[in-house]
Amino acid sequence: MPVAKVGAVVLDCADPHALAGFYAELVGGTVKDEGDWVDLQVPGGPVLAFQEAPGHVPPRWPAPDHSQQFHLDLAVEDLDAAEKKVLALGAKPLEAEDRSRSFRVYADPAGHPFCLCAC
Repeated sequence: MPVAKVGAVVLDCADPHALAGFYAELVGGTVKDEGDWVDLQVPGGPVLAFQEAPGHVPPRWPAPDHSQQFHLDLAVEDLDAAEKKVLALGAKPLEAEDRSRSFRVYADPAGHPFCLCAC
């Protein structure tokens, strides 16, 4: 049985409102604005989320020495149980100390960040 399901694909950017508007025009959907974070609810697809990243530098294609700047939000039923499983699979905690939040941040074995979200 899988540990989680894809909750959102999150893109860092300088202007989350503008980028969400671009993708809404491109793929449709409903924009939910939460300030420095904007969700795009895509019909029949995963949520695309846009996160404000101060000092954002766009990725260069193809350039292996520049970040592609996105992360996965993985929806889980039980954060503690999911955390045990991802750590056993080789994930490393990046920001998982605050147990009052609805998410925790980890890195996959190659160093890519992802969040476990009870949302």
